[in-house]
Amino acid sequence: MTMPDKAVKSEKTENVVDLLLAQHDEIRRLASTVERSSGKARKDAFDQLRRLLAVHETAEEEVVHPFARRAIGDGSHVVDDRLKEENKAKGALSELEKMDTDSPDFAEKFAEFHKDVEAHASHEEKEEFPRIRQDATPQQMRGMAKAVRAAEAVAPTHPHQGTESPAKNLAVGPMAAVADRVRDAIGKVRS
Repeated sequence: MTMPDKAVKSEKTENVVDLLLAQHDEIRRLASTVERSSGKARKDAFDQLRRLLAVHETAEEEVVHPFARRAIGDGSHVVDDRLKEENKAKGALSELEKMDTDSPDFAEKFAEFHKDVEAHASHEEKEEFPRIRQDATPQQMRGMAKAVRAAEAVAPTHPHQGTESPAKNLAVGPMAAVADRVRDAIGKVRS
């Protein structure tokens, strides 16, 4: 199978839960790298983690959580709890972003943040994802994966606390995404 064939096949078979689980694995890998490294390696890993978390959470808020709220029993309760965790994480991530990644304060705050992110991912993996897998049709699973990828492509790349709903993401997200991507580009030039 040629490379383009693989890409088409993967796009046709990918489902949203598998996509999000793969992203959770990457988030865990990056968080561990941040904790065990220092200097430029830590800063680079943190920047990658921050970006992945920002786009990942935005996509979940726009695509996955609304489906879960409608489709699974007690979905509103499950989603509301995840949104509270996401709001707290965005606040902590914003604080971490302003810190020197080699400071002892950063290491201490990041360790707490990492623990909270791990708990959040575990809650999604145990309470939300299995029920989505059970209640969504294969077409819905593939459609949500495509929608998640599309949302991530235009999502803000920095945390924006208080935008944990589809409506707020749609209202604030596009301008925040442009501002974030300009900020990222300027940061790369200065590095």
